Amino acid sequence: MTQTFTIEGGPVELHRSSFDVADFPLPNGREEDWRFTPLDRLRGLLEGEPTDATLTWTTDLPEGVELTTVGAGDPLLRSVPKSVDRTSVLALENAKNGAVVVRVPRDAEPDRPVVIRLHGTGDQIVWGHVILDIGANAQVSVVVEHTGSARYSGELSILVGDGARVKFVSVQGWDRTAVHAQHVGIRLGKDASINSTQVTLGGDLVRFVETVEYTGPGGDAEMAGLYIADAGQHQEHRLFVDHSAPKCRSNVTYKGALQGEGAHTVWVGDVLIRAEAEGTDTYEMNRNLVLTDGTRADSVPNLEIETGEIVGAGHASTTGRFDDEQLFYLQARGITEEEARRLVVRGFFAELIHKIGIPDLQERLLAAIEAELGGEPETAISAVQR
Repeated sequence: MTQTFTIEGGPVELHRSSFDVADFPLPNGREEDWRFTPLDRLRGLLEGEPTDATLTWTTDLPEGVELTTVGAGDPLLRSVPKSVDRTSVLALENAKNGAVVVRVPRDAEPDRPVVIRLHGTGDQIVWGHVILDIGANAQVSVVVEHTGSARYSGELSILVGDGARVKFVSVQGWDRTAVHAQHVGIRLGKDASINSTQVTLGGDLVRFVETVEYTGPGGDAEMAGLYIADAGQHQEHRLFVDHSAPKCRSNVTYKGALQGEGAHTVWVGDVLIRAEAEGTDTYEMNRNLVLTDGTRADSVPNLEIETGEIVGAGHASTTGRFDDEQLFYLQARGITEEEARRLVVRGFFAELIHKIGIPDLQERLLAAIEAELGGEPETAISAVQR
């Protein structure tokens, strides 16, 4: 399946989905979905070389939550959202043992979050596929943390049953040498909801593509993200929300900060409202705060509407420096310029962090942001990894 968006200059193919590697030829960098990505830094992940390397897993699973594996050929592997780019389809093809599956039973309400920690220990290529299978009417929080270093390409499938409520947080707290390409494919059942937050602080190159599809009316997707790019880092977040069912909602809020020579962030937000998706309510926003010279923030919102029978649809994107009035206000009360800048950036991210609703994780993220702003990226990564 392929989706196109009409932008200045005519229709552009932005999204292809398939389980077949042949549908995703090796990119050359001129394609719309690869034009911002430094392909040379993805070496190995685009060629698809098989490897036996794996990440180290540790988990904290509440009672009733099951961790299993399914082998190649299991029907579950073809019932998840399809891959959307070459790195993710190669992850499906090369993932050792098929996939790791985390199952939350229907009607379950675990008393603490499901926590999955994935840690890399070198420069080897690693392929992985994780499936979160959330039963109908369950209510659960899931945290996935990435640390250490690897060249990791992953597929993460989130299946949310009818009426289920999920809070999902993915933290990219990699060492500065890591490369991470990921597709997060979310499928929402009737009256199901997900609150998804992506946090990217570490890594040399991190490229996340998150997609949402609805299988019935009443689905609700709240998508958030925060990222801080330091000198030389490339952080790329792409979203595609496919409104194909009536009376569904989506809201996207991503915020980023950039500092240091060569820091580069990319945010691409695509929303498609199909003709049959009457009653849709959607909005997407991206805000970027430029902290130093020598950085680059690309922000591209896209919205295509095929029916006029909707509640609302819109998007916004801003990129700029500090608000001089805010800084003046704080300095006029005896706060130094350096501390005033930290307070402004902390406030910029605070709303998204507090919505996570997991106190220990929120504290670690706030500490990491403080360290980043203080010019201590290694300390920031340590704070995330605690």
